[in-house]
Formats: sequence, structure tokens, C-alpha cells
Amino acid sequence: MSSDTMTSPNSKPGNPLIGKLGTWLMIVATIVLAFVMLVEVINILFYDPFSDEKFLFKLSGSLADVKIGPLTYIMFGSLAVLLMMGLPLAFVTGGLGVAFIYLVGDSMMLNIIPSRIFPMMTNSDLAAIPLFIFMASMLERAGLIEEMFNVVYKWMGGLGGGLAIATIIASTILAAMVGVIGAAVVTMGIIALPAMLKRGYDQQIALGSIMAGGTLGILIPPSILAILYAVVAQQSVGELYLGSVIPGLILSSLYVLYVGIRSWLNPKLGPPVPEEERIGFKDKMLLLKDLIAPLILVFLVLGLLFGGVATPVEAAGIGSFGAILVAMKHKVFPIATLRDASVTTAKASAMVLWIMFGASVFVGFYILQGGQDFITETILGIGLSPYAVLLLLMVLLVVLGMFLDWVGILLLAVPIFIPIVEALEFPGLLGFPAVAGEDVVLWFGVLYLVNMQMSFLSPPFGYALFYIRGVCPPDITMGTIFKSSLVFLAIQAFGLFICVLIPGVVTWLPNLVYG
Repeated sequence: MSSDTMTSPNSKPGNPLIGKLGTWLMIVATIVLAFVMLVEVINILFYDPFSDEKFLFKLSGSLADVKIGPLTYIMFGSLAVLLMMGLPLAFVTGGLGVAFIYLVGDSMMLNIIPSRIFPMMTNSDLAAIPLFIFMASMLERAGLIEEMFNVVYKWMGGLGGGLAIATIIASTILAAMVGVIGAAVVTMGIIALPAMLKRGYDQQIALGSIMAGGTLGILIPPSILAILYAVVAQQSVGELYLGSVIPGLILSSLYVLYVGIRSWLNPKLGPPVPEEERIGFKDKMLLLKDLIAPLILVFLVLGLLFGGVATPVEAAGIGSFGAILVAMKHKVFPIATLRDASVTTAKASAMVLWIMFGASVFVGFYILQGGQDFITETILGIGLSPYAVLLLLMVLLVVLGMFLDWVGILLLAVPIFIPIVEALEFPGLLGFPAVAGEDVVLWFGVLYLVNMQMSFLSPPFGYALFYIRGVCPPDITMGTIFKSSLVFLAIQAFGLFICVLIPGVVTWLPNLVYG
């Protein structure tokens, strides 16, 4: 059962007065809203929308004279208040978008809504999202993740910090297969965390390696977030995937290096597996057969995509079919498995698409009112250098990541940030090469993906912190989880700095493949 459908036996009942007050407030708010809607319907049906005649009052166009500065505070302030009340992002952004279109314009201006949504519905790249989610769901149910961790664990267990290193490596391979964050963190937490704690691993290293490794799915192809960024930024999905490969491997290597050095300096933090549990080289080689299926699937999907043989949608379709074959190979392909994977895919895809539609209406209307020019002029008018502006945007993304999910941040912030970045020139830092003008959107896209990794680990509301909390033993406190994220958060910040300092890390591979 989910946590919201059951209560702890030690939980105390809420204050009945507060409960009644909340109920009455909801009833009053509903009545007021219904009355306002009734008055507006009467005005629309029986009064000329272009005249001053009205029944009681008229909300249509009531904010028409508000300038873009105050309108910015009103729109985003309303968004913040409703999100803090716990309302779903998809319906908040869409609802506010419709409301402000009506309040600033009139009923005819509501035509903006289909004009924003229909182009997204016809974008073929979005079809890759449910296919990659289905692929991840099938692989998870096929038991492939457990097998993969077992292989890497047997190979690395004899080293100091070997289990944590195995977790990071397995998470890297997993990221190249699924591109879904929550599943990676939770699954590796269920599999790897008990094994590390049982062998006396430091809690912070154990937790941090799972969370940091699990968030690699944001960056390493086939990242679903990268597909959404490419759609919003009008960027090639293949180029963005290629640009994120090297930064993803750099971050994974930095995690491994940190765990290895800490365990070498203090073996008690990550003791190696006892001698009696280790296996010989011959047995290790035999274990590699369990990695054949996932690695073939990874190289097939990414190889077809990077080689230009298949589009993202076609590669995702091949990957989904391959995941079904893998499930059949593992003899876990009953109808129930297919049904569960399909339901999971439908729920996750619906969530992403509803947020896309709602945020597109909200941001599209704001840009139409001149919000893009207002934000650009405000930030560029501060007089900061291009790299200082970039730092400001990165900090804003981290702050947003503490409160919004990754889809919401993408659709609310990126359409506004990209024109700002395009208006700047980045001449290079510390003697390193400049960023070519045609590469700026690609480069910023990878910086954004790395930044979203940081948002998943950022206390107090980073999603990975709560994913791992759900599978932790009761004796591990939220404070310990927060502390365990900080070092890996610093490593991610260092990785982000490398990508800023050496833009070739991002742009070299796409330029090599696509010219």
C-alpha cells in the first residue's frame, strides 16, 4: 500500500477544528469560484465583449493594462503560492495559463491554447518518451538490474570501497539502458544498500554512491530529459546525446575516484569483501555472460541513434522490442508483466505530457506578452560578464530544482534562458577555447542536464534524497541522507565547472560525428 493510504499506529489524529475549518474554506472557495464563473458566462453570452456593459462585474481583460514587470511578479508569484499549497504542477501551470490569458486578454485570446498544444502533439520526437519508459519498465521487471549489479559486485568486491564502486558502475550501465531516475535510485537502493551496510560501509559513502550513480540517468543517453530539452530548444536529439556522453563518463569516473581514494585512505569506510566470498578470474569471466544482453541492447540502441541509422523514435522502438526479448530470455514475460509495464508507461508518459501542455500554455502566453524581452533585458542590463550571467542562470536552476520537478523546470525556465544565452558570447576561460556560436545551445543543454543532476541531490527537497529515504533502514536519519549528498553534490559542481571551462568536452564528439 502507498504511504498515503495507510497511517502509522502511533500517529495522532489531527485537530478536528482545523479539519472542519479547512473543509469550510474549501466549500466557500468552491461557491465563490462557481459564482464568478456564472457571472462570466452571463457576460459572454448576453453582453458585447467589446463594450463596457457587464453583469455585476467582468474579469475578462481586467489585467489588460498591467505592465510586464508587475505581471511577471503576479504570474510567477501565483505559481509559487499554488505549488507550495501542494497542487499538481501540470494543472497549476495549465490552469494559471488559461486564467491569465482570460484576465489579460479576452475570451477570443483563448485561441492561444490550441496553437501552443497542437504543434507539440505533432512532434514525432516526443513518441520516444513512452517507448524509453516502457523499455526501462520491462528491463526492471526482467531482473536485469540485479544480475548486472551481481556481476560488477563480484568483479569489484575485492577492492577497498568495491561495493560502492560497483554500485556506481552498475548505475552508469543502467543509465545507458533506461534514462529514468526514480527507478534507478530506488532499485539500486534496494539491491546495493543492504549489501554495503551489512559489510560495515560508511553510511554516507553508501547512500551517496547510490544517489549520485542513480542520477546519471539524467545525463547519459537515452535520457528522457534530453529529448524534452531538444524539443523545447529545437536542438538535435542525437547531437545532445553525443554531447552528454563524455560529461556523463567524467562524472561517473569522478565518483569512482572519490570512493576509491577515501576507502584507500581509510579502509574502514569501505572494507573489501572477505576472501571467502571472492571468486577467481575464471569465474569472473564466466559471469560476464550475464552482461551480454544488456550491453548488446545499449550498443544497438545508441549505435543506431548515433550512427544516424535510426531516429530517436525508431531507436526507442527497437530498444523496447529488445527489452521484451530480454524479459522472454529471463522467462519473466507473462501477461501481467506486460500489463504492469504498460500501465507504468502510460502513467509516467501522461504526467510528462500534461506538464508539457500546461507549462507550454503558461510560458507561451508570458513570452507573447513580452516576458522574454523583459527577462533578457533585465539580466543583460545588470552589466555582468557572460560567464557571470551563466553562473546566475545555473544558480537559478539549482534553486528551482529544490522545489520543482525536472520537467517543470525545463518547460518554465529553458524557453526563457536560451535566448539569453544565445545573445551572449563566451570567449573562453583561463586560456581555454571559446564556445562557437552554433554550439552554444548544445553546450548550454548539457550544462542544464548536469545542473539537473545537482538539483536531484540538493537538500532539502532534492528528489533523490526522498527516493533513497523510502528504502533506507529506520536508523538512517534524513540528516544523514542530506550529509551524504553534499560531497557528491560538490563533485557534480566540479564536473559542471569542467564542462564550462573546457567546452570541447561537450562539443567535440557531436562535431566529430555530425560535422
